[in-house]
Amino acid sequence: MTDQAVANPVHAFIADTVKEHDVVLFMKGTPDAPRCGFSSLAVQILDHVGASFVGVDVLQDEALRDGIKTFSDWPTIPQLYVKGEFVGGSDIVREMFNAGELQTLLTDKGVPLGDADA
Repeated sequence: MTDQAVANPVHAFIADTVKEHDVVLFMKGTPDAPRCGFSSLAVQILDHVGASFVGVDVLQDEALRDGIKTFSDWPTIPQLYVKGEFVGGSDIVREMFNAGELQTLLTDKGVPLGDADA
């Protein structure tokens, strides 16, 4: 764990979450009920490729909402992590999906992709 994570319990929570789960989406709302269009788009893309993921609702905790931005040094939400690595926000996820790069990244990282229509 980094010195930064030790000093900041929110960063420690984020670090633990992305370590424990293969695919994590820090988002506004939940995967079943996204509360912004960008979060909804990211959920739809992950569902479409059949990636199992954990959604973390940043609206439940202001410290988490602010902390995720400083943790990744990325100013917007949602934020996608795959195998502990920050991938990007909604625009990057969409661009990667459209180019076929998201599916490749997930497969290369060993994330099983299920049947999107299941």
